[in-house]
Amino acid sequence: MNGAGIYDYIVVGAGSAGCVLANRLNRDQRNQVLLIEAGGNDNWIWFHIPVGYLYAIGNPRADWLFKTEAETGLNGRSIAYPRGKVIGGSSAINGMIYMRGQAADYDGWRQLGLAGWGWDDVLPYFLRHEDHHGGVCDLHGAGGEWRVERPRISWRILDAVRDAGVEIGIPKVDDFNRGDNEGSDYFEVNQRRGRRWSAAAGFLKPIVARPNLHVVDHAHAERILFNRRRAVGLRYFRDGATHEAQARGEVLLAAGAIGSPQLIELSGVGRPDVLEKIGVPVVHPLPGVGENLQDHLQLRTVFRISGARTLNVDYRSPVKRAMIGLDYALRRRGPMTMAPSQLGMFAKSSPDYATANLEFHVQPLSLDRFGEPLHGFPAITISVCNLRPSSRGSTHASTPDPRASPSIRPNYLSMIEDRRVACDSIRLARRLAAAPALARYSPRELMPGPEAIREDDLMKAAGEIGTTIFHPVGTAKMGRPDDPEAVVDQQLRVLGLDGLRVVDASIMPRITSGNTNSPTMMIAEKAAEMVLADARGA
Repeated sequence: MNGAGIYDYIVVGAGSAGCVLANRLNRDQRNQVLLIEAGGNDNWIWFHIPVGYLYAIGNPRADWLFKTEAETGLNGRSIAYPRGKVIGGSSAINGMIYMRGQAADYDGWRQLGLAGWGWDDVLPYFLRHEDHHGGVCDLHGAGGEWRVERPRISWRILDAVRDAGVEIGIPKVDDFNRGDNEGSDYFEVNQRRGRRWSAAAGFLKPIVARPNLHVVDHAHAERILFNRRRAVGLRYFRDGATHEAQARGEVLLAAGAIGSPQLIELSGVGRPDVLEKIGVPVVHPLPGVGENLQDHLQLRTVFRISGARTLNVDYRSPVKRAMIGLDYALRRRGPMTMAPSQLGMFAKSSPDYATANLEFHVQPLSLDRFGEPLHGFPAITISVCNLRPSSRGSTHASTPDPRASPSIRPNYLSMIEDRRVACDSIRLARRLAAAPALARYSPRELMPGPEAIREDDLMKAAGEIGTTIFHPVGTAKMGRPDDPEAVVDQQLRVLGLDGLRVVDASIMPRITSGNTNSPTMMIAEKAAEMVLADARGA
């Protein structure tokens, strides 16, 4: 069907948040739900084999191919900014890491005056849809739609890195999702028996036959329709024609931290100067739209080693590549089940921090840049990111054309604190590589290079090797009505308007201390409950 008609709820974006919303809202057969997705179906094998992210990111079939503006903090570089272009959204191409963040993240939201968003408040929503390999306990759920498993491959060199962590004060732990993730462990992943488990697989496909759910893909949202101050529908483009769908209840934006603010602006809501620049009449001035962009900048340090197996060498051998394929075909194990990062380590860049402010992603492989071939020698990558950057950027519609890429300015390393953490991060990665547990492998630094010693040199190096780790949030900030940057209230309702909510990572007032996919799903779980409660008049 083309999606034109009248619905109770229109959900824009079938990504991590949108799939959860659609699932929860149409449980009541009286609710007619329209789910609009600009991308296509996930009927491509590389959306399902975990290592397929290598083929999906940077591929126009799977990725919107956004790029940032030239970034001063990255020495003037513009970098790729991957976002999923498919049913399942970025959960179909991401690193599959299951991570909630820290209890202090959510308690910090509550302390901003956002009642109902503390750790004890949000934990039940994580548990509600979790299907954890360890079963039910106080901190984990089972039987839900969101499958969490242990990795299905091991590497001796990563065991040694973990031992090195202990030697420099990073303890071994067995669960990153208890509220304090400091320590090292192998990342738990959103997979089911060696296959990627996307939001579409978990929440959408099991219900797609429900008669009250209407999914329309390849449909590019053009603008929200308003009757005075109330959102009453959506205009979108599909199959060469414009369509309009009406909403009896609410329009729910789940297009992500880049897509949602762009659509809001194209609908006449946002900073008047931005709207004037792109020629869109102001429906409702709201200066925070597109501001407050936060992201985790990863610094990829690379060390050449000897005497250990890494994927670099295995991949160069036709025989070993064949064995890798056979292992996956027969057992759903081995390197084809690998997430981009296997070993995680959370640590403090200095004693000044109350909780871990760094996340290491350690990989038994190396390359010059993502998308380029693996090196032909054994090496490991110790990638590290600042979990709570103080730098703030923006993303804004660049033209009135909804199909045009927005202007994305993360503003990485613009704050002194972030620059100091970047330098300390590289130093800590070097301490890790120099620990006794790794001495037998003779690690030799390739990136950024041992010659970068002074603060100025380290900052320049950080600008050369820094890149996104795909966690943009904050661009439709949840806040109190007296917060000049707030876009939505604690019920995720757009301030000053009726019938319109934003339900995705863009509402985070501050970024969480870890990977952001599962927190986004928690937000959608909680939002669905609030939407339904409002509909009942509760």
